[in-house]
Order: sequence, then structure tokens, then C-alpha cells
Amino acid sequence: MSLDVNIKKQYPGFALDVSFKTGSKRIGILGASGCGKSITLKSIAGIEKPDSGRISFENSVWFDKEKGVNIKAARRNVGYLFQNYALFPNMTVKENIEAALHVAGKDKNRAGSSAEIIERYALSDIKDHMPDELSGGQQQRTAFARLMARDPGMILLDEPFSAMDTFLREGMRLELIRMLDEYDKTVIMVSHDRDEIYQMCDYLILMDKGRVIAKGDTDELFSHPKTTEAARLTGCKNISRIKRMSDHRIKALDWQGIELLTDETVTEDITHAGVRAHDIVPGDEGVNVFSAGRAQISRLPFEWYVTLENGLWWKRGRELYDTGDESIVPEYLSIPPEKIILMKNAGS
Repeated sequence: MSLDVNIKKQYPGFALDVSFKTGSKRIGILGASGCGKSITLKSIAGIEKPDSGRISFENSVWFDKEKGVNIKAARRNVGYLFQNYALFPNMTVKENIEAALHVAGKDKNRAGSSAEIIERYALSDIKDHMPDELSGGQQQRTAFARLMARDPGMILLDEPFSAMDTFLREGMRLELIRMLDEYDKTVIMVSHDRDEIYQMCDYLILMDKGRVIAKGDTDELFSHPKTTEAARLTGCKNISRIKRMSDHRIKALDWQGIELLTDETVTEDITHAGVRAHDIVPGDEGVNVFSAGRAQISRLPFEWYVTLENGLWWKRGRELYDTGDESIVPEYLSIPPEKIILMKNAGS
């Protein structure tokens, strides 16, 4: 299986220019609100028509501007899970699923098929309920069951947890993963939540202002983002301009000029360095040791958030019952050389 997307579309004040190709079955598109994630998803689905370019999946060309090809959304056999789930408000759970079976041409045994789907997705207790009688989680499960009733060749998830309260998201994320485990075809999910993307996708596309700024293996992009914007999108909060001192030594200009040894070679085009907040460690021995100085401490249920005097931000685990902060920050901290991320400025 291979998805190949190379499209452009111009809007007032916004330009979409997206290109990627992957054979992965679990694809994530991560970026801030308004970066073009949903437009990209809708273009793949056939809901939006690009101004130029090409979209192909497996051996089928879905869109090719030059050749005049634009396969209608219904013929692409794509299941699209909208942010608000888009259930038919005048139909029960069972009727919503039966409507999908009708569209899929499975009328002959519609009752039997709907009963099987209702059982598979644990909807028996609510099968006669209307959408406005369902919780957010029940609506999502119903929408997913209706989607699966059509046996789509690809599933597109548009911010699937955005309509849920925070305390419901983790449980629903795990439930969706469980449901998708039974689906051995391509899934694309767009989100601005890096935890959702990391947990569910093995191929990652990072987007900013309508364009792809990085793409590849999810673990690799989180571990080694190559630009400052990619680092920020994957959650790196400590980023500093640098002065290159040698092949393996830098001066961090925004961290009071502390000098650091790096595992990775510092090439001439490197402009910034980063370190994730949880990768800073206590210690006064070895390399990359610096004085913690005065620190501002913020207490969360299971973590200490510490802003150090040199501008670095440090995250340290804590027990819920641990309320004293006197000994949280030691006199010295250090950054392991292998944890330093070397990057180019996003605009360079």
C-alpha cells in the first residue's frame, strides 16, 4: 500500500503546499490549529479539490489536475470521522449504522449485519438511543461503527478527540486504538496533540503554515527533529541559539552562554540546540555540568516544573503527597551529550 500526495491550493491569505509519500498504515499529521491539516485530509477524501497536483492510493489515481482526473469522494471508499461525528440526528444508533450499510450496498442482510456491528462495538445497550441522548464517547463509538459498516479502504480521523473533556480523552484514545487493531488498512489522523499522534501513528508528517516541514518515522522525528519548528511541534521547550566552538562543542547563547559537549557533530549549518525538559539530570560530575542557581518552582500533581536561572526549563517527577520543594533543585545539574538536539533555524 502506498499513498502519494502532492497538492497545492490557494485561499485568501493562506496557501497549501503539501507533498509526501508513504506506505505506512498508521499516518499522523501534526501541527497547530490553522496549519492546513484538515484541508489536507479533506483533499485526500475528495471533499476539497486542490488547485494543482496529484493524489494516488495503491494503484488508483484519485486526483490529477494535469490529466483532468478527480474521483468523487463516494468512489474513493474512504471513511471520514469528523470532529463532531456528524451522526444523523433524526436516527437511532441502529438506524445510523443501517444507513451506512445501505450506502455500502449491503441491503440484503442489513438487519443481520447491523446486529453484528452493534455487538462488535458494544452498542447493544444504546442501539435505540438518539444521538442527543449519547455521551461524547458513545457518539464517537457509534460514528466509528457506522464508518466501519461501509468497509472503507482508508480511514481518516479529523481531530477525533477534540470534542471530549480532557479526562475522557485517554480512555477513548485507548478504545480507538483497540478498535483500529482489527483494521489492517491505512489510517490517517490529524491532530494538534503530539501525545495522540505519538501513541497512534508510526509515520509522522509535521505541518506549519500550509506546508510540510518534516516527515518520516515518528520515533525518529521526536528523537531527532532537524529544525527548531519541528522540535517545538514535538514538545521540545528548551531551544537556544548557539555559537559553534568545535565539531563537538557549542556555546548556548540563550542559556547564559553555557558551553556544552555534544555527541552529534556540530556542522557549520547548525544554528540552534535543544534539550527536552525531562532529559536534564541532577549531578555535579562528568560533562555539561552547570549551576542551577535560583529557580522558580511550580508544583503539578505528578511533576515539578522548574524554571532555572539560566533560562532552561526542567521537568522532574514527584509523588502526589510530596509537598515540600526545598530540596527539589540541587546545586548542580547536567545535560548528557547524547540528549542535546542540534538543529537549523526553521527559516534557514
